[in-house]
Amino acid sequence: MTATAPAPKVPNRTGKEWLQDWDPEGPNWDKKLAWRTLWITTFNLTLCFIAWFLVSAIAPVLNDLGFDLTQSQLYWLTAMPGLAGGFLRLVWMFLPPVLGTRKMVTFTTILLLVPFIGWAIAVQNPDTPYFALILLALFAGIGGGAFSGFMPSTSYFFPKKKAGTALGVQAGVGNFGVSVVQIATPWIVGIMLLGGAFATQIGGSQQLTDAATGATREVWYQNAGYAWVPLTIIGAIAAWFMLKSIPMQVRGVKDQLDIFKNKHTWNMTVLYVVTFGAFSGFAAVFGLLIDNIYGTGVFGDDGINPLQYAFLGALVGSAARVLAGPVSDKLGGAPVTLVSCLGTGAACVFTAFQLNPTSASDFPMFLWGMLAIFFFSGIGNASTFKQMPSIFHPRQAGGVIGFTAAIAAFGPFFFSIILASSASITLYIYWAVISFIGVGITWWFYARKGAEMPS
Repeated sequence: MTATAPAPKVPNRTGKEWLQDWDPEGPNWDKKLAWRTLWITTFNLTLCFIAWFLVSAIAPVLNDLGFDLTQSQLYWLTAMPGLAGGFLRLVWMFLPPVLGTRKMVTFTTILLLVPFIGWAIAVQNPDTPYFALILLALFAGIGGGAFSGFMPSTSYFFPKKKAGTALGVQAGVGNFGVSVVQIATPWIVGIMLLGGAFATQIGGSQQLTDAATGATREVWYQNAGYAWVPLTIIGAIAAWFMLKSIPMQVRGVKDQLDIFKNKHTWNMTVLYVVTFGAFSGFAAVFGLLIDNIYGTGVFGDDGINPLQYAFLGALVGSAARVLAGPVSDKLGGAPVTLVSCLGTGAACVFTAFQLNPTSASDFPMFLWGMLAIFFFSGIGNASTFKQMPSIFHPRQAGGVIGFTAAIAAFGPFFFSIILASSASITLYIYWAVISFIGVGITWWFYARKGAEMPS
């Protein structure tokens, strides 16, 4: 007779930070604490996304500020946060049971000061070496890595029936950080945030030169980083004093890696790559795509200013994620994921025909196609996170969420290097094919009548 291995014990954590006997499925679930945790971590996750996509908001104007970077170098610059974010998510996915929610959120938020302050300094000097810009872009990946720690950590606080809504809210509102940085950057760089002695400390203004007309205007691009520093400090203080932590079962590394023996881990990885990979990847390069296909460098004075439209993609995708959470709770995640993959694939095919315009007047068709990609990928971001807690044991669900999020976070990296080395249409063809593969996986394993794991 083979002896059964003892179940891992919950570590004995002491101190006011650690909650004892926490059971979100029980009658004494502390709803107030759970939602407080959600809102504080969501605020900080929004700052993380702002840091992660800060480079995408700055890269399109670096040459107008006096830098001399090639199109390929700019795409590689936007690729680095995705590369770092993907690898760092593989680290952050293991942090919740080790550090606890309080320490993990606090320390992660403090680390965001590195890319915020670093980029604020770098943009003021066009002679900043390219390797330094690449290094700062990698540091921005800290904001991407945080997702795989914050999301599983939050899932510990909510019952399964609320998981879709809670994680949809956190991820969706957090994703708004992408739009926030892309909307706010063109505005905040046009004003002097601080005067007097403070102006000397944070640096003087720069001259932004319009590539088409040669006109110049005064800007303060250091604001793109410095503006978020006070909020980052507030977020770190709130996390330290207002969050609690849940002691979780801690297994050996070998036991934690058992998720990779489950085929559904790989299925859900493909589905989340289809959805979040598209959202994050296209959000990172949307501004550069507009500039390179429809910008003033192509159509002169009639060209499109990418800063006026780049934020719309992430805005639509983030809103779709928030709205799709409750819908997934009601209908189930699989039917919504099926619609997401089908819609994303179809939108990629449509947009692929909008990449060789004859005039800037063709831009609305391109824009609508892109917004459709963001919308359908956004609803899939929520529905897949509804599926995972339903498919996997609670001990595994957190790890699967973290792993799938890590792989999908490479979206900005892969999208950028594809665009740096080949024609834009290649990217859209790749993603259409991947999306339709996602349709098949969702239908067969999760959505059809008699599916193996209805979710």
